[in-house]
Amino acid sequence: MALALTHTRNEKTPAHSHRTPGFASLELKWDTVTLFRYIYDPDMPQSESPKPFFHPVNTLAGDLITNYRPHDHVWHKGIQMTIAHLDGQNFWGGGSYRHDEGYVDLPNNGTQRHDGWDSIEVDDNRFAATEKLSWITQAGEHWIDETRGIAVETVDPDAGYWALDFTTSLHNVRGETLRICSPTTEGRPLAGYGGLFWRGPRSFDNGKIITAAGHEGADAMGEAAPWLAYTGHHDGNGHASTLAFLDHPANLRYPNKWFIRQTPYACASFAFMFDEVYEFEAGETITQQYRLVIANGDWDAGQVEAAAEAWRS
Repeated sequence: MALALTHTRNEKTPAHSHRTPGFASLELKWDTVTLFRYIYDPDMPQSESPKPFFHPVNTLAGDLITNYRPHDHVWHKGIQMTIAHLDGQNFWGGGSYRHDEGYVDLPNNGTQRHDGWDSIEVDDNRFAATEKLSWITQAGEHWIDETRGIAVETVDPDAGYWALDFTTSLHNVRGETLRICSPTTEGRPLAGYGGLFWRGPRSFDNGKIITAAGHEGADAMGEAAPWLAYTGHHDGNGHASTLAFLDHPANLRYPNKWFIRQTPYACASFAFMFDEVYEFEAGETITQQYRLVIANGDWDAGQVEAAAEAWRS
C-alpha cells in the first residue's frame, strides 16, 4: 500500500451558470481510502468567510470524522484555520459577537485567499506541501501573509492510525498591530474559539474527551494541556474513532487552552487566544505547529501520550 495524490484544478463557474460551482483540491489516498480532500480554492458565500478546508477526512478504516456545512453553523467546514475576531474582522464566518448585543451580522467576513503552491511532494510513504495565502478583509485590505505547511509523514496500518501535520506562519503586513481575540475576550464566557478548528460528524455528539492534564469531558473547556483526545462512534457500523490534537512545545502560549464541545455537536480547536488577547505586532510572524492523530478505535491516555512523545522527539 502507498500514498497517492490527485490534484484537481479550479474550473471557475460563470455567475449565470446552473452548474455546480468549481473548486480546486488536493486528495490524498492510502490504498483505496481517501485520507483527506483539501479544498484550497473554495466557492462559498462571503458571509461564511471563504477559506481552505479539509473535508472529507477519514480514518484508515474509511470512517468519516468531519462534517461539512452543518445546518446549525454553515461556516463549519471539516478542519480549517480560523480567527473569529481579528481586530474587528471575522475570519471565522457567520455573525460577530458583540458585548451586550450577542451575535451580529456585519460586513466584516474576511477571506483567506490561496495564492499558490511553493511545493507539492508525494511518494509511497510521505506527502508534504507548502501553500501561500493572503488574509483579505471584506473591504479588500490585505492584513496577513500566510505560509501553510500540510504533511502526512506517519501512516501506521498495524497500529490503525495516520497523522496530519499542519504548520501555519502568519506574517502581519498591515503596518500596525492586530489584536487577535475571541468571543470570550469580547465578553462571552467559555466561547474562546479560533485557530485550527475541527467539526465532527453528528454521530460524535456526546463523545469522550480526555487531556494530558487529566481533564475529562466538558471540564476540558478552556483548560491548558499539551494534548486533547476526542473519541466518538459512527452510525451504521458502530466503529469507534479517536482524534488526538497535539500541541507543540515551540508554539505560542503552549500548552494550548482548548475550546471543545460534546453537545449539541462535536468540535475542538487549538485556541491560543481563548481568553487572552494577543497583540500581533506589525511585521511580526507567528508560527504554530500542530499534529492531528486520526485513529481507529477508542484510545486511552497512554496511547495518545505515546503518539505525542513520538512526534515531539
